[in-house]
Amino acid sequence: MATTARRPLADDIARALKAEIREGVYPPGARLPTEADLCRRFGVSRATVRSAVKELDVLGLVRTQHGVGTFVRSRPAVHDGLERMGSITESIRASGKEPGHEYARRTLRQVLPDEAERMEVPPDTEVLELRRRITADGEVVAYSYDLLPRGLLPEDFDPDELAGSMFAYFENRLGVRATLGLARVHAVESAHIAWGANASKHRLFILLDQLHYDTGHRLLAYSRTYFVEGAYEFQLIRTAP
Repeated sequence: MATTARRPLADDIARALKAEIREGVYPPGARLPTEADLCRRFGVSRATVRSAVKELDVLGLVRTQHGVGTFVRSRPAVHDGLERMGSITESIRASGKEPGHEYARRTLRQVLPDEAERMEVPPDTEVLELRRRITADGEVVAYSYDLLPRGLLPEDFDPDELAGSMFAYFENRLGVRATLGLARVHAVESAHIAWGANASKHRLFILLDQLHYDTGHRLLAYSRTYFVEGAYEFQLIRTAP
Protein backbone atom coordinates (compact mmCIF):
# COMPACT_ATOMS: atom_id res chain seq x y z
CA MET A 1 0.00 0.00 0.00
CA ALA A 2 1.46 3.34 -1.06
CA THR A 3 1.96 5.98 1.58
CA THR A 4 1.79 9.73 1.16
CA ALA A 5 4.85 11.69 2.26
CA ARG A 6 4.17 13.76 5.35
CA ARG A 7 4.12 17.49 4.78
CA PRO A 8 6.62 19.37 6.94
CA LEU A 9 5.16 21.07 9.98
CA ALA A 10 5.97 24.61 11.07
CA ASP A 11 8.64 23.27 13.45
CA ASP A 12 10.34 21.40 10.59
CA ILE A 13 10.38 24.51 8.42
CA ALA A 14 11.68 26.67 11.26
CA ARG A 15 14.42 24.11 11.94
CA ALA A 16 15.47 24.07 8.27
CA LEU A 17 15.54 27.86 7.98
CA LYS A 18 17.38 28.16 11.30
CA ALA A 19 20.10 25.83 10.01
CA GLU A 20 20.42 27.85 6.79
CA ILE A 21 20.72 31.10 8.75
CA ARG A 22 23.48 29.63 10.92
CA GLU A 23 25.29 28.21 7.87
CA GLY A 24 25.28 31.64 6.20
CA VAL A 25 22.84 30.82 3.41
CA TYR A 26 20.96 33.86 4.68
CA PRO A 27 23.52 36.22 6.27
CA PRO A 28 22.63 39.07 8.68
CA GLY A 29 20.50 41.65 6.87
CA ALA A 30 19.44 39.23 4.12
CA ARG A 31 15.78 38.87 3.24
CA LEU A 32 14.19 35.45 3.51
CA PRO A 33 12.22 34.08 0.54
CA THR A 34 8.64 35.31 0.30
CA GLU A 35 5.76 33.42 1.89
CA ALA A 36 4.71 32.22 -1.57
CA ASP A 37 8.21 30.92 -2.32
CA LEU A 38 8.41 29.09 1.03
CA CYS A 39 4.93 27.60 0.48
CA ARG A 40 6.06 26.19 -2.87
CA ARG A 41 9.37 24.95 -1.48
CA PHE A 42 7.88 23.07 1.46
CA GLY A 43 4.47 22.28 -0.02
CA VAL A 44 2.53 23.84 2.84
CA SER A 45 -0.03 26.57 3.44
CA ARG A 46 0.70 30.22 4.18
CA ALA A 47 -0.53 29.69 7.74
CA THR A 48 2.15 27.03 8.30
CA VAL A 49 4.88 29.26 6.84
CA ARG A 50 3.77 32.19 8.99
CA SER A 51 3.88 30.00 12.08
CA ALA A 52 7.45 28.92 11.22
CA VAL A 53 8.59 32.49 10.62
CA LYS A 54 6.95 33.59 13.86
CA GLU A 55 9.01 30.95 15.70
CA LEU A 56 12.21 32.39 14.18
CA ASP A 57 11.08 35.87 15.23
CA VAL A 58 10.50 34.72 18.83
CA LEU A 59 14.02 33.22 18.83
CA GLY A 60 15.41 36.61 17.78
CA LEU A 61 16.73 35.33 14.45
CA VAL A 62 14.56 37.42 12.11
CA ARG A 63 12.42 40.54 12.04
CA THR A 64 9.42 41.15 9.80
CA GLN A 65 8.64 44.51 8.19
CA HIS A 66 5.05 44.40 7.00
CA GLY A 67 4.81 45.04 3.30
CA VAL A 68 8.58 44.71 2.86
CA GLY A 69 9.67 41.23 3.98
CA THR A 70 11.37 39.18 6.68
CA PHE A 71 15.05 39.87 7.35
CA VAL A 72 17.76 38.04 9.27
CA ARG A 73 18.75 39.99 12.35
CA SER A 74 22.32 41.15 12.85
CA ARG A 75 24.18 39.33 15.59
CA PRO A 76 24.53 41.28 18.87
CA ALA A 77 27.62 43.50 18.97
CA VAL A 78 28.16 42.93 22.70
CA HIS A 79 27.58 40.00 25.06
CA ASP A 80 27.41 40.35 28.85
CA GLY A 81 26.07 38.62 31.94
CA LEU A 82 23.33 40.26 33.97
CA GLU A 83 24.70 38.73 37.16
CA ARG A 84 28.08 40.45 36.70
CA MET A 85 28.72 43.94 38.08
CA GLY A 86 31.02 45.72 35.66
CA SER A 87 31.63 48.51 33.22
CA ILE A 88 29.81 48.56 29.88
CA THR A 89 33.07 49.79 28.37
CA GLU A 90 34.90 46.66 29.51
CA SER A 91 32.08 44.42 28.26
CA ILE A 92 32.43 46.00 24.84
CA ARG A 93 36.20 45.49 24.85
CA ALA A 94 35.74 41.87 25.97
CA SER A 95 33.52 41.36 22.92
CA GLY A 96 36.39 42.47 20.68
CA LYS A 97 34.93 45.90 19.93
CA GLU A 98 36.21 49.44 20.48
CA PRO A 99 34.05 51.34 23.01
CA GLY A 100 33.05 54.95 22.56
CA HIS A 101 31.08 57.59 24.47
CA GLU A 102 29.21 60.60 23.12
CA TYR A 103 27.99 62.98 25.82
CA ALA A 104 24.95 65.15 25.17
CA ARG A 105 24.61 66.62 28.66
CA ARG A 106 26.65 67.17 31.82
CA THR A 107 24.46 69.35 34.05
CA LEU A 108 24.30 70.08 37.79
CA ARG A 109 20.71 70.22 39.06
CA GLN A 110 18.42 69.22 41.91
CA VAL A 111 16.86 65.77 41.90
CA LEU A 112 13.24 65.36 40.83
CA PRO A 113 10.81 63.84 43.38
CA ASP A 114 10.69 60.41 41.71
CA GLU A 115 14.50 60.35 41.45
CA ALA A 116 14.91 61.25 45.12
CA GLU A 117 12.55 58.41 46.06
CA ARG A 118 14.42 55.86 43.91
CA MET A 119 17.83 57.03 45.17
CA GLU A 120 16.59 57.37 48.77
CA VAL A 121 18.13 60.84 49.12
CA PRO A 122 16.75 64.15 50.46
CA PRO A 123 14.58 66.07 47.95
CA ASP A 124 17.07 68.97 47.82
CA THR A 125 20.02 66.75 46.81
CA GLU A 126 22.12 68.18 44.01
CA VAL A 127 23.23 65.76 41.30
CA LEU A 128 25.28 65.72 38.14
CA GLU A 129 23.04 64.62 35.27
CA LEU A 130 24.74 62.78 32.38
CA ARG A 131 23.24 61.85 29.05
CA ARG A 132 25.40 59.75 26.76
CA ARG A 133 25.40 57.33 23.86
CA ILE A 134 27.61 54.28 24.20
CA THR A 135 29.03 52.76 21.04
CA ALA A 136 30.85 49.59 19.97
CA ASP A 137 32.98 50.08 16.84
CA GLY A 138 30.91 53.19 16.15
CA GLU A 139 27.56 51.40 16.44
CA VAL A 140 25.22 52.69 19.16
CA VAL A 141 24.48 49.91 21.63
CA ALA A 142 23.02 51.91 24.53
CA TYR A 143 21.71 55.28 25.68
CA SER A 144 22.45 56.04 29.32
CA TYR A 145 20.88 58.64 31.62
CA ASP A 146 22.92 58.86 34.84
CA LEU A 147 22.72 60.83 38.08
CA LEU A 148 25.77 61.22 40.37
CA PRO A 149 25.38 62.85 43.82
CA ARG A 150 27.22 66.20 43.82
CA GLY A 151 28.66 65.44 47.27
CA LEU A 152 30.60 62.57 45.75
CA LEU A 153 32.52 64.88 43.41
CA PRO A 154 35.57 67.08 44.19
CA GLU A 155 34.93 70.75 44.96
CA ASP A 156 36.89 71.74 41.87
CA PHE A 157 34.97 69.30 39.69
CA ASP A 158 34.76 70.20 35.99
CA PRO A 159 31.90 68.38 34.21
CA ASP A 160 34.01 68.08 31.09
CA GLU A 161 36.33 65.73 33.00
CA LEU A 162 33.81 62.99 32.35
CA ALA A 163 34.49 62.02 28.78
CA GLY A 164 34.58 58.21 28.83
CA SER A 165 33.58 55.39 31.12
CA MET A 166 31.75 56.43 34.29
CA PHE A 167 33.21 53.46 36.19
CA ALA A 168 36.74 54.40 35.07
CA TYR A 169 36.14 57.94 36.38
CA PHE A 170 35.05 56.53 39.75
CA GLU A 171 38.22 54.49 40.08
CA ASN A 172 40.82 56.77 38.49
CA ARG A 173 39.61 60.20 39.67
CA LEU A 174 37.60 59.49 42.83
CA GLY A 175 39.39 56.39 44.08
CA VAL A 176 36.14 54.47 44.59
CA ARG A 177 34.83 51.31 42.97
CA ALA A 178 31.27 50.27 42.29
CA THR A 179 30.89 46.80 43.78
CA LEU A 180 27.13 46.44 44.20
CA GLY A 181 24.28 47.11 41.83
CA LEU A 182 20.56 46.90 42.55
CA ALA A 183 18.82 46.69 39.21
CA ARG A 184 15.35 46.48 37.71
CA VAL A 185 15.00 45.22 34.15
CA HIS A 186 12.24 46.32 31.77
CA ALA A 187 11.43 46.03 28.08
CA VAL A 188 10.73 49.49 26.66
CA GLU A 189 9.29 50.74 23.37
CA SER A 190 9.64 54.49 22.87
CA ALA A 191 10.49 57.05 20.21
CA HIS A 192 11.77 59.46 22.89
CA ILE A 193 14.83 57.62 24.25
CA ALA A 194 17.29 57.74 21.37
CA TRP A 195 18.97 60.88 20.07
CA GLY A 196 21.54 61.77 17.44
CA ALA A 197 22.19 60.08 14.11
CA ASN A 198 19.96 57.07 13.31
CA ALA A 199 17.83 57.73 16.41
CA SER A 200 14.66 56.94 14.45
CA LYS A 201 15.85 53.32 14.06
CA HIS A 202 16.03 52.78 17.82
CA ARG A 203 12.62 52.27 19.43
CA LEU A 204 12.98 48.96 21.28
CA PHE A 205 15.21 48.71 24.35
CA ILE A 206 16.08 46.66 27.41
CA LEU A 207 16.17 49.12 30.31
CA LEU A 208 18.56 48.46 33.20
CA ASP A 209 17.33 50.77 35.96
CA GLN A 210 20.20 50.51 38.45
CA LEU A 211 21.61 51.95 41.66
CA HIS A 212 25.40 51.64 42.05
CA TYR A 213 27.09 51.38 45.48
CA ASP A 214 30.67 51.09 46.75
CA THR A 215 31.91 48.60 49.37
CA GLY A 216 30.63 50.86 52.16
CA HIS A 217 27.14 50.89 50.59
CA ARG A 218 27.52 54.55 49.63
CA LEU A 219 25.43 55.52 46.61
CA LEU A 220 27.67 56.34 43.64
CA ALA A 221 25.14 56.70 40.85
CA TYR A 222 21.64 56.07 39.64
CA SER A 223 21.63 54.91 36.01
CA ARG A 224 18.88 54.28 33.52
CA THR A 225 20.63 52.56 30.65
CA TYR A 226 18.60 51.69 27.57
CA PHE A 227 20.29 48.90 25.62
CA VAL A 228 19.34 48.88 21.95
CA GLU A 229 17.36 45.75 21.12
CA GLY A 230 19.46 43.36 19.06
CA ALA A 231 22.74 45.20 19.67
CA TYR A 232 23.44 43.99 23.21
CA GLU A 233 22.85 40.44 24.38
CA PHE A 234 22.61 39.56 28.06
CA GLN A 235 23.15 36.11 29.50
CA LEU A 236 21.67 35.21 32.86
CA ILE A 237 23.03 32.19 34.72
CA ARG A 238 20.40 30.55 36.92
CA THR A 239 20.99 27.71 39.36
CA ALA A 240 18.73 25.50 41.44
CA PRO A 241 18.48 26.31 45.17
